[in-house]
Amino acid sequence: MKITTASAGIFYADLTGENPIIAEAVWDRLPIDGKANTWGDEIYYAIPITAEAESPKQIVDLGDVAYWMPGKAICFFFGPTPASWDREIRATSPVNVFARIADNPRLLKLVKPGEKIRIERA
Repeated sequence: MKITTASAGIFYADLTGENPIIAEAVWDRLPIDGKANTWGDEIYYAIPITAEAESPKQIVDLGDVAYWMPGKAICFFFGPTPASWDREIRATSPVNVFARIADNPRLLKLVKPGEKIRIERA
């Protein structure tokens, strides 16, 4: 997937094989545009997909791309969130990880709230 931001540039994410139902639902719906919300070192925004939990987890890895069921949102994790303890990266509640950013995900820190983000096939 190609992730385009105005201030941080372009990122590429590879599907991980985790949570294939959600991965397919997102892939089939691309391109998806949204406006960034931030929560610590996480960007999220609502997407037009409703999906059930597959293999949800709350502790994620740097660069993980996930679907958050309660908010029907896509999430990009690039560091600790307000829910994190020590150095972990913790989502507010369990998410379904389906992709990982291949480039330097820490650059997502440059994205401002309200900034447009586009996800498309690559």
